[in-house]
Amino acid sequence: MKNLKKRLQNGETLHGCWLNTGSSLTAEIVGLAGFDWVLIDLEHGAGSEKDVLYQLQALEHTPTAAIVRVESSESQRIHRVLDMGAEGVMCPKILNPEGAQKLVQGLHYPPFGGRGVAKMVRATGFGQHFQEYYENSRASILGIAQIETVEVLNHLDAVAHTDGVDVLFIGPADLSMELGIFGQFDHPTFREAVRETCEAARKAGKAVGILFFNTREYTAYHELGIRFIACGSDATFVAEGARTMAKKLNELRPTI
Repeated sequence: MKNLKKRLQNGETLHGCWLNTGSSLTAEIVGLAGFDWVLIDLEHGAGSEKDVLYQLQALEHTPTAAIVRVESSESQRIHRVLDMGAEGVMCPKILNPEGAQKLVQGLHYPPFGGRGVAKMVRATGFGQHFQEYYENSRASILGIAQIETVEVLNHLDAVAHTDGVDVLFIGPADLSMELGIFGQFDHPTFREAVRETCEAARKAGKAVGILFFNTREYTAYHELGIRFIACGSDATFVAEGARTMAKKLNELRPTI
């Protein structure tokens, strides 16, 4: 484990990005680039659970911690990626305290949750250090609840106070869509939802995260107290690099 949870509890600002191509090679490249964490996206990404394993293996020797966004809070989805070695799990569209508790149930072994016990898995060194993993997992595994619906805005305090939820992660696209102001991240209604999320997290002693694609937004979000910051993805890095190079070459192309 690479101490993401402890670093957040110590007040550090942690930088990450999305991995949505399903490629172990881009995972390794991004993992060596200097991010604190990356998120392997099973909800919208191109990869499958099998690809998650290869990406986790590729990230193992990098300084970057690996989080997986599962498709739902079904315990089997959460157990599986944790057994593969994920250091945290993000769950989309948490609607209420019951949904937050369902996420936590999947994250932790009894008596704190309902995670099934399997010793011969990658997370435990295939049984070599199960006891150490078991004893440290509750203090190490990061639980991330996505805040991206109108409904959850009515339950922010309760979700934030759920033991085992460590980060309230704002999903700007879905949240702005639900609010009827898609993509208008400067709209007062969206800004108020962000402020309310930050306030609920502050009262509960939890962290807040957000994803954006323009670094000009960094300072404004950081000043609101957001410390778990993601910008960009492996797909955008490849696309932007390819477009930039093609443009440069086209500018140099001699006319006939």
